[in-house]
Amino acid sequence: MKKIIQSRKLANVRYDVRGPILTEAQRLEAEGHKILKLNIGNPAPFGFEAPQSIIADMMHHMPMAQGYSDSKGIYSARTAVAQFYQARGLRNTTVDDIFIGNGVSELITMVLQAFVDEPNEILVPAPDYPLWTGAVSLSGGTPVHYRCDESNGWNPDLEDIESKITENTQALVIINPNNPTGAVYSEATVRALVDIARRHNLVLMSDEIYEKIIFDDAVHHHTASFCEDDVLCLTFSGLSKAYRVCGYRAGWVMVSGAKDRAEDFLEGLTLLANMRMCANVPAQHAIQTALGGYQSIDELIVPGGRFYDQSKLAWKLLNDIPGVSCVEPFGALYCFPRLDPELYPIDDDQEFVLDLLRAKHILVTHGRGFNWFEPDHFRLVTLPDTDVLTEAIGRISDFLETRR
Repeated sequence: MKKIIQSRKLANVRYDVRGPILTEAQRLEAEGHKILKLNIGNPAPFGFEAPQSIIADMMHHMPMAQGYSDSKGIYSARTAVAQFYQARGLRNTTVDDIFIGNGVSELITMVLQAFVDEPNEILVPAPDYPLWTGAVSLSGGTPVHYRCDESNGWNPDLEDIESKITENTQALVIINPNNPTGAVYSEATVRALVDIARRHNLVLMSDEIYEKIIFDDAVHHHTASFCEDDVLCLTFSGLSKAYRVCGYRAGWVMVSGAKDRAEDFLEGLTLLANMRMCANVPAQHAIQTALGGYQSIDELIVPGGRFYDQSKLAWKLLNDIPGVSCVEPFGALYCFPRLDPELYPIDDDQEFVLDLLRAKHILVTHGRGFNWFEPDHFRLVTLPDTDVLTEAIGRISDFLETRR
């Protein structure tokens, strides 16, 4: 009998955050082992709950949420998103500029399918959130990874970006605040990235899902703020992280800048939005409530708040381990530590994290799972409370001691 095989389109598509390492963790769980999963930024398992106002509003609207909505999203949700950006200086944002999706992940895929053709190249940061690389490949394009500079706080290497632009380059992806490094880019850096896009006629795709999770004196700058009318910018954000509702799947993309030159592309994006009928309607009713009024995230990102305290503790404990260095994260929910190759000569970082999993029952993600170039990093989620984090990083330290 003829074998049924996967599409060749998947040949270069990976998503190691939920890949073979998670499969091994599930096997160990089936054997009765308790696995501490520090591989996915999912707040719910660590005691973070959605604001009650959001839950109440969804319940209130549930009887009216049984049918399809407009394919771009319900009017009140799109209005709330438009007003959110207007209040941040993007005064020309209108309801028609907003597409609501089943989380940012769906919208990234939709945008790239509407935009990318062979042999288009899309500049993607390294390290990156791997959905970007996979979705570019699945759309028929080629992801080209530009280096973020660890010695410069994980800021994008502007010279490296310039060196990788070719006649096939069509867009520049920015992840700010960054997953997995926790970097929050300065105004000068964001302006420089916009200037590169302007000079090379590139579309900007700015993933800003962690925009509300920033620490200390860090300031988030919307890429769209500097694009004016000559650069098309697609800004992606949503409720999942800041409002602790990952399962609701409520995200959006906002179109700004050179919209007059993008009518054909936007027609294609609208076509894809129509084909999937609409985003999850009950969750759309949460958007207006979330973006207006009291912002509970503010309590979590200052000293004494769990996001803040756990991030700072994880950063400190990791740096206390001999041969481990970690750039301080100023945003998001992760640490991305480096293992000194002199002390830890690792050839296969996936095998390294599998060994850690089997020995200490700690699940993290290897650095090359985020398209980093060398096998010398891993990503750790900082969502567990301080006692659990201390225990987990202690186990990692014990494991590394056996490897030195």
